Amino acid sequence: MCEWVDGSPQTLVSRFPRYQNEIKKGAQLIVRPGQRAIFVHQGQIADVFEPGQHRLTTKNLPVLSTLAGWKYGFDSPFKAEVDFVSTRQITDLKWGTPNPVIVRDADFGTVRLRAFGTYAVKAKDPKTLLKELVGTDQHFEVDEITELLRSIVSSAFADLVASAEIPLADLATQYRTLSEQLRQTVVERVDDEYGLDITQMIIVNISLPAEVEKALDTRSSMEMVGDMARFQAFQLGQALP
Repeated sequence: MCEWVDGSPQTLVSRFPRYQNEIKKGAQLIVRPGQRAIFVHQGQIADVFEPGQHRLTTKNLPVLSTLAGWKYGFDSPFKAEVDFVSTRQITDLKWGTPNPVIVRDADFGTVRLRAFGTYAVKAKDPKTLLKELVGTDQHFEVDEITELLRSIVSSAFADLVASAEIPLADLATQYRTLSEQLRQTVVERVDDEYGLDITQMIIVNISLPAEVEKALDTRSSMEMVGDMARFQAFQLGQALP
């Protein structure tokens, strides 16, 4: 029986261990919810199985049969690798800008920003994931690609804030919109190339330089003083007979 029971939420791909990669004819393949099973023959990706219980015969292994040259069925046992791919979300992954992102603002000129947040990833195309990232790795975890994903997110964030033209004073009110735009930009870069999907992207904070924060606080204080002056004038007008 071929199946994968893994309690680690960080695992993306695990190869089913067998002696000399041998599988008996008619063996049962169990693919659990949130998994896909992929047969690989001499480095070539063959058949993909969806969740469910499958009996391994020539009929339901058409690609593998073609690759192995089984014109009249196969003998037992046969050799093939079975990779189980997790299609569940892997959540609470961290990202951040390793270097400041330079933007130009109408009020404050050239400013350096830093940002950090969280995201969630899942395998969308198991075949592409195996081909482009996993290769011969028998146990592949998301930690092995977090640096790659962080660099992609940071690069996408830099491009996004540079083109968004949002005043620095309004950045804090645009986190939700920017987060979704950032997610879509990252998906465009990892979908076709790596077979991954970014299911969630959150900007937790965009930090401004101390001098810019101080200038924003000064501006807010001045606006409050102006409002207070108008309020006092209104009160005085109301008090006059």
